[in-house]
Parts: sequence; C-alpha cells; structure tokens
Amino acid sequence: MTGIPLIIAFVVAIAAMILAISKLKIHPFLSIMAISLIFGLVGGIPLIDAKVGDKTIPGIATVIGQGFSGTFTSIGIVIILGALIGMILEVTGAAFKMADAIVKLVGAKRPVLAIELMGWVVSIPVFCDSGFVILNPIRKALARRTGASSVAMTVALSAGLYTSHVFIPPTPGPIAAANTLGVGDHLLLVIGLGALVSIPSLIVAYLFAQWVGRRVSSSEDEENLDADIEAGYEQLRASYGKLPSTWLSFAPIIVPILAMALGSLATMLKWTGFGAELAKFFGTPIIALGLGTLIAVAVLAVTNRMGEFYEVTNETLKVVGPILFITAAGGVLGKVIASTDIVTFITSNATAMASVGLFFPFLLSAILKTAQGSSTVALVTTAGIVAPLLPALGLATPVEIALAVMAIAAGAMTVSHANDSYFWVVTNFGGMTPQQGYRTQTLVTLLMGVTSIVFIWLLSLVL
Repeated sequence: MTGIPLIIAFVVAIAAMILAISKLKIHPFLSIMAISLIFGLVGGIPLIDAKVGDKTIPGIATVIGQGFSGTFTSIGIVIILGALIGMILEVTGAAFKMADAIVKLVGAKRPVLAIELMGWVVSIPVFCDSGFVILNPIRKALARRTGASSVAMTVALSAGLYTSHVFIPPTPGPIAAANTLGVGDHLLLVIGLGALVSIPSLIVAYLFAQWVGRRVSSSEDEENLDADIEAGYEQLRASYGKLPSTWLSFAPIIVPILAMALGSLATMLKWTGFGAELAKFFGTPIIALGLGTLIAVAVLAVTNRMGEFYEVTNETLKVVGPILFITAAGGVLGKVIASTDIVTFITSNATAMASVGLFFPFLLSAILKTAQGSSTVALVTTAGIVAPLLPALGLATPVEIALAVMAIAAGAMTVSHANDSYFWVVTNFGGMTPQQGYRTQTLVTLLMGVTSIVFIWLLSLVL
C-alpha cells in the first residue's frame, strides 16, 4: 500500500491506538505494539525477511525487534539513572531543601512566584506527581503565612512542576523524545532550550494563577489552617531527620549539567588531546548522569540513609519499568513507520509538510495527551511517529530537531483533565472540586501549551 491510502491507514492506526489506550483502557505498551504490527503489515512490510538481489528486506518481526532493542540501547540507562537521582533526592529531603532555598531566594513577599519556581526546580529530577505531594505542605504553609490565595498557590505549584516535567531532562519523557529524534548526544542543547521555553510558560501560568486566585476559592481558603499547617510544615521537615546541605542537594542536578556543558564545549571548540577526550567522556549523558548518581549516593550517606539504597533502587526500577517499555514500544512504531512507504510519500510532498513544520508534532502530541492522559506516553509516542518524518517537516539540524522535541513537549502538556492522574493529585491535594479543577488546572495547561508552541515557533524563525 502506498500514497493516499497508506496515509489514511496511518491516520486510522493512530486513531485506533488512541481509542485503545483512552477508551478501552488497554495498556499503552500493548496498544502501541499491536498497532505497530497491524500497520506494518498493512503498509507492506513482508512477513519474513526477503532477499531482493543483494539487498535483504527485513520482515515485520525483524523490524519490531530492531525498533525495540534500539530504544533500549540509546536511552534505557539514561532514564534509569535520571529517575534514581530523583528518587534519592525525594527520600533524603534534598528536594525539600532545594525548595527552601528557592523560597529564601525569591522572598516570602512573593509566595505565588516562589512556589512556582520551587516546583519548576524540584520537578527537573522528580516526577510532577511526587513533587506536588512533597511540596504541598510548603504550599499550604506559605499560603497561610502570607495570606495568599490557596488556589493561586495550587495553580502556580502545579504549573511550575508541570513545565520542567515536560521540557527539561533528566525527566524521562523529554530524554526519550530527544533520543528517539536523534539529539540524545545534544542533551545539553535540549536542557538549555527546555529552560528557555519554560520562561513564557511560567509567566503565563503565574499571571493566570494570580487572576484565577481572585475568582475561585477552595475549601482550604475557608478553613482555619493556622496551627495545623505550621505544625505540619515543621513535622515534614523533622520527618526527614538529618537534611543535606543546600549545595549538596543541588549537586546531583548541577554536576551532570556542567559535565555535559563541558563536553559540548570541547566538541564545539574542537579541543584535542587527553583533556578533550576526558571532557567528552564525562559529557556523555550516561556518564554525566552516572556522576550525578554517585553524588546522590553521597547524599544518602550524609543523611545516614545508606541502608535504604537497595530499596530506593528497587523502587526506582519499578517506577521506570513501564516508562522504558512504553518508550521501547514507541521506538517500534517509529521503526515500522520508517520501514513503510509513508516516509517516501511524505518526502515527495515535503513542501506541504514543511509549511506545517513544528505545529505537526505539537498537534499530534496534544491529541495524544488529551485523549489518554499521560504526558510521558504522549512525548514518547509522538517522538516515535515524528522521527522518520523529520526531513519532510524541514527539520534537519540539531537545533531544529531540539525545537521539535520542545514542540512535542508543549503538546504533551495540552491539556490535563480527568484522565490524567496529575489532575486528581492537584485537585485533591489543593482542596478543589473537579469542576474547579477544570477551571484551574485544565485551563492553565491549555494556556501554557499554546503559549509555549507560539514561543517555540518564534524561536525557530531566529535560530
């Protein structure tokens, strides 16, 4: 099958995948793998390896195997190490310590901004769901101490966490998307663009939080939280026991970033010699995150929690397991798409596709996110679909492809509603009803996503 019929089959396949995940509640791994197999067969991939002259055309089983293993080769270790760092920062109270540092930096007079920036920093290594639970006592304490709207504080914290969750590695979603699209070796570029793209998202979320906080009241705003919240805040601090220092809390995040920056600098400036090789070695994402992991283990030691290392590692593997397999399934789908004639057809109509550019991955990711709820699934799946289409979209350089990662991430935050576990974390811990959640969490994620893709498009005009 080729041409327009193949495009129609592709659209039907994606719609069937969304239906299977969102409505039929079939696990994303099974849904993506099944659709990959069916679309591959419909798209003309042979049942078994076929020899045509001196060339071997791989069969569907071979294509699936290559897509699956290739993803693990490029991204598996990076996802595991990034998640392990985050888990250690969470259990040792280092994330709590980072949050305190942000409050001191921004000041207690700007609680909404403080809690938003706090969430943005903490969610770089920690999942946004966990981050909200960790920071919720601080949010409630700040709201009570400063008289700020509880709803404004909830929206700001949610938005700060959500922004870095989708845009900035080492969160697994953007790491997986970057590797799938072929810029895994330019992870520092992705981190830098993620931080840059975060700015308009944070600004629009901050303004919206201030606005909606004057119009929506949660149950918390009507409660007398004085003694309870103060006690809860101090109780949370005490529950960690010995806390690490501020600089050691930030080190597992900062050191890998600096290592990757040095490696990128060595490559960019074409340094030579042993020093350059050493810089490039430590700048490799796997090695850089390995350094971060070693420092995170030091945080465990300093806080007298080395006895929990095995349990923390085991829990991390449980958490990242589904992500790894969904990521691998996304790689399979991308490989299947690349093995059909769809890429050839789209490339032959490259002018039309290029006119859509970055808005194509954004819209596809937004559809997936809205339909099935998971930002990580939207990031991974969209990246697998878009990867073979990059030339047709006019995206070739590392910067252009990194912007495509950002576009996918912007779509993956558009929008959070009832089928997203994070929606329920935010509404329940924020003391809001589902209706209030739609007026706050759902609306702010829509504004953030749209603002972000417009900013990404503007960046593409100058970069």
